[in-house]
Amino acid sequence: MELKQKVQRYLALKQELSNRLQEDRLNSYNKGKSVHKKQMMFHRSPARNRWVFGGNRSGKTECGAVEVVWLLRGIHPYKLNRPNVSGWAVSLSSQVSRDVAQQKILRYLPKRYIADVVMQSGSKDNYKEGVIDYILVKNAFGGVSRLGFKSCDQGREKFQGASLDFVWIDEEPPKEIYDECRMRLIDKLGYLFVTMTPLKGLNWVYELIYKNSYNDPELECFFMEWADNPFLDKGEIERMTKLLDADELDSRRYGKFSGLGGLVYKEFDPSIHVIEPFNVPVSWYDNISIDPGLNNPLSAHWYAVDFDGNVYVIAEHYMAGKDVKYHADQIKLICNKLGWHKDCQGKISALIDSSAAAKSLAGLKSVSELFYDEDINVNHKVNKDVFSGISRVKYYLKKDPQGKPKLFVFSHCVNMIKEFLSYRWDTGDMPKKQNDHAMDELRYYIMSR
Repeated sequence: MELKQKVQRYLALKQELSNRLQEDRLNSYNKGKSVHKKQMMFHRSPARNRWVFGGNRSGKTECGAVEVVWLLRGIHPYKLNRPNVSGWAVSLSSQVSRDVAQQKILRYLPKRYIADVVMQSGSKDNYKEGVIDYILVKNAFGGVSRLGFKSCDQGREKFQGASLDFVWIDEEPPKEIYDECRMRLIDKLGYLFVTMTPLKGLNWVYELIYKNSYNDPELECFFMEWADNPFLDKGEIERMTKLLDADELDSRRYGKFSGLGGLVYKEFDPSIHVIEPFNVPVSWYDNISIDPGLNNPLSAHWYAVDFDGNVYVIAEHYMAGKDVKYHADQIKLICNKLGWHKDCQGKISALIDSSAAAKSLAGLKSVSELFYDEDINVNHKVNKDVFSGISRVKYYLKKDPQGKPKLFVFSHCVNMIKEFLSYRWDTGDMPKKQNDHAMDELRYYIMSR
C-alpha cells in the first residue's frame, strides 16, 4: 500500500512538473536575453489583418500559436481582451493541423486550462496524438473560449456560418478559404493573422497582400528570416545558406516571394525602407519631383533630406485623368499643409520630366508653361539616364554595415511603395514601361542630388 501511494505521489509530482513547464513556456516567451524582436512587432501591432512572411524555422508559426493562446485565455498583453472568445486555427490539411498548429498551441496551453476536447479522429484520452475537432479553454474572465481546428482540404463550405473573434491561418491558403475566413470576423471586428513561407510564386497573395492592392489600412505585413530567430545556431544558418540556390534562399531563408528575379529594386524591403510618418523639420525640405500624365497617372512626391544625407519621401500626389490645374491645386494644397518653401517669385519649385517642355499639337502651351501659370515653377532639365538613375537609387536602398539604408518612404505614400514592389525588368537592361510613374520621378530627384 505504501509503495502504491509513493508511485501515485510520484506520478502526481511528475504531472505537476509538466504543467509548470508548460506554463513557463508561455511566461518565458520572448523574455530574458533571447528576444525575437520581429515576433514582438507582430504581437504589438493593432492591425486586424496581419501577415507574417517568414523563412522555414524563422519563428513565424511560433508567434501565431502564442497569439492564439493569449486570445483564448484572455491574457493578451497588447490587445483588449474578451471573455468567451471563439476562433479557428486553419491548416492546409488535417494531418498538418495535428503535426504543426495543434502541436504548437498545446505546447503553450497548460492542461489545467483545457475544459474539454472534442476529437475528429483518435482518442480523447490521448488527444495530442489524434486530430482535434475543437477545444474548450478556460478564459481568465471566468468564461470558456472555443478553438476549432479547420483544414483547407475540407472545402469552402465547411468555413461558412460561424461568427468568430479571430482566425489563424498557418501557411498559404486558397483565396476562397481566405475570403470565407474574413467574412467570419465582420460582426465581431475580429482579427485575422496568417503565418506563411511564400513558395507558390507571384500569386494572389503577392498581388493582394504583399502589394496591398486595395490599400487596406488594416493590413500589415511582417518579414522574418533565419537571422531574426535568436534560437537558431549561427553556424547552421551559414551552412544551410551555402546549400540553397538564390531563388530557394529568398523564400526558405528570407520569406521572400520566389520569382522575384525580374524586380528592378530587389533591395527594397518594406520592413526597412517603409517607415511611419513623423514631424519632419522644415530645414530638411528639399524638392518635389513630378512625372506628368493625363490619362496615365501624374505622380508627384515631396522629398526631404536630413543632415546625414538620408532621403525621406514624405508626401504623395498620384492621380490619373485630371488636367494640369487640378494637379497644381492638389500640389499647392499639400505644400500648404506641409509649410513647404517657395522661390523668390513666390512660386513652388519642382523637377519634372523633360517631355513637359514640349508643346502638344492640341495646345499652344507646354505642360511646363501650364504649371508655371498655376504658380508651380518646374525644372525640366533632369537627368533621364535610366541605367545610371537605377544604379543611383539602388545605392540609396542598399544597407550600410549597421543595416541602415539612405532612402525611406513614409507609409502613406502607397503608390510609390506599390511601384517599388512591381517595377520589373523587360528584355535587355531596360525596365518595363508600366507601373513606373513614381519610379521615374524618383530617379529624376535622386539624380539631381
